Parts: sequence; C-alpha cells; structure tokens
Amino acid sequence: MKRRDFIKGAAAAGLALRFGPRVWAGPAAAPPPLPVLAVVEGESPAAITKEAIAALGGIGKFVGRGDRVVIKPNIGWDRTPDMAACTNPEVVKTLVELVLEAGAKKAVVIDNTTNQAKRCYVRSGIQEAVKQAGGDMLFVDDYRVKKMALKGEWLKEWEIVQDVVESDLIINVPVAKVHSLCRLTLAGKNWLGATAGARNQFHQSLDKSIVDLAAFFKPRLTVLDAYRILVRNGPQGGRLSDTELRKTVIAGTDAVAVDSYGASLFGVRLDELPYLGLSKTRGLGETDLSKVRLEKRKI
Repeated sequence: MKRRDFIKGAAAAGLALRFGPRVWAGPAAAPPPLPVLAVVEGESPAAITKEAIAALGGIGKFVGRGDRVVIKPNIGWDRTPDMAACTNPEVVKTLVELVLEAGAKKAVVIDNTTNQAKRCYVRSGIQEAVKQAGGDMLFVDDYRVKKMALKGEWLKEWEIVQDVVESDLIINVPVAKVHSLCRLTLAGKNWLGATAGARNQFHQSLDKSIVDLAAFFKPRLTVLDAYRILVRNGPQGGRLSDTELRKTVIAGTDAVAVDSYGASLFGVRLDELPYLGLSKTRGLGETDLSKVRLEKRKI
C-alpha cells in the first residue's frame, strides 16, 4: 500500500470512529398537504379571518408583489353590520390589510348593490373599513361594465364588471344567509354582484346561472363570513332577531366545498341547493366533505 493511500485510509477510519458511520436516512419527508378548507371559530372577526388564511398557507400563496387584487364582498343592502345582510366589515378590512402587506399594488373592493350604492357602502361599515385599511372602494357604473362572452351552458353572454375580470386575483367574500328565492345565498350567488344588466333574469334559471358565473370567474380563494349569519327574512333581514352569532369564518380554495360546509350551518341538505350538484358535475369543486382536506381551529 502506498503511503498516501495508508494515510487517507487511516484518516477515514478516525472520522468514522469519531462521528460514527454515515447512514442514509432516505429522502426527506414531504410536508403534509395544505388544507383545501379551513374553518376557524373565535371571538374576533379579524383574528379568525387571519387564522383561516394562514391555515391555507398564507396570503402569499395567492398574492404576488405588484398584483391588483379585487375583493368582492356582499354589500347589496342598506343594512348595518349587526343585521348580517352584508359581509362583516372587519372581515373585509382584514383581507385588504393582508393583501397589501403581501405586496399587492392595489386592493380594490367593489360590488354592484341592490339598494342605492352610496347608502349600502356607508351603512354596511365596509367603506370606512376599506379606507382605514388603505384599500380602494369603487362604485359600479356604466363605464365599468362590458358585455362579455361567458360561453356557459345557460348564460352565453352577459354584462360584467370589468374591474373584477381585469384583476390578478379575485377574493370572493360573501356573507352566509338565507334567501327567499334560492334557500341560501353563499359564495355561488355572490357572483351576481360582479354583473350588471337585468339581473332579475338570472332567476329564470338561477342554479344554472350561478354555475356559469362561477365557471367564468374561476375563483382561487373564497372566504365565507359566518360570524353573524342571517337565518330569517333573507336576503336583507332588518331585525337583530333574524340573525344568529356563529363567530366562524370558512375559507377555501374550493368554493363548492366552502358552500357545502356553509349549508351545514343552516341545517340545509345539499340537494336543496341544486347549483352545488351542477358545480360538481362541471368539475368546479367537491360537495362530499369527506373527500376534502379540512382543518378546523378554535382561537
């Protein structure tokens, strides 16, 4: 044996004695998959919203630096927050803050209201909340609307709010409530507020319309406000006795799963909401929550 080979061998043996033999532990374990659905309960609307987004992997999973993000709540009615007819303003404010902290260029909040828009924006508390968070609040007018091809099974074309479709990310933020015409209004029906024109025509085939709109907008993030829900006289209510305090936010990357869980808050069967079955058939999401990665937290 040559001297240099003997020295190398002796050095290697010494290291092995000192540190022990190297044992291959196999490939690093993959991190567990992120949940598709996060259900968080707590006292603060802001805190449970933050926790739900964190459970999905954080807002940075959805928002890129310089993005223009549209946050689409339900601001349809001239009602104060305790009436649960509109999305909780603290939920909206928190999302605006998270989006801007993630580096978005703009966080735009907009809805095509049913009652007079200026009253709805103020009475709902959302306009002030968005202002405090540094977001932009826009009103829908004729200049912001354009007829577009939806290529749906029921809706072939419709007037669409351009600010919504021209964004880098849409966050759909409905409030959970009953509805006199369609049993419940959750994430699916909230898309009607991103349209214009004769919206009463949607009700000729509301379930098909909801599915066509969801397929068109292709939501990547849905946050259902169920902090205070409207359980009677929907969709606008008007009395505190029409509401129930549930202190819950449901967030998900599957809007169909979000609505399927939301229906359980009212004890409504999924077959009572035909658009959910149609959505599943169209490949828009999952109604069987046993097949969905779900994380529940209480803070």
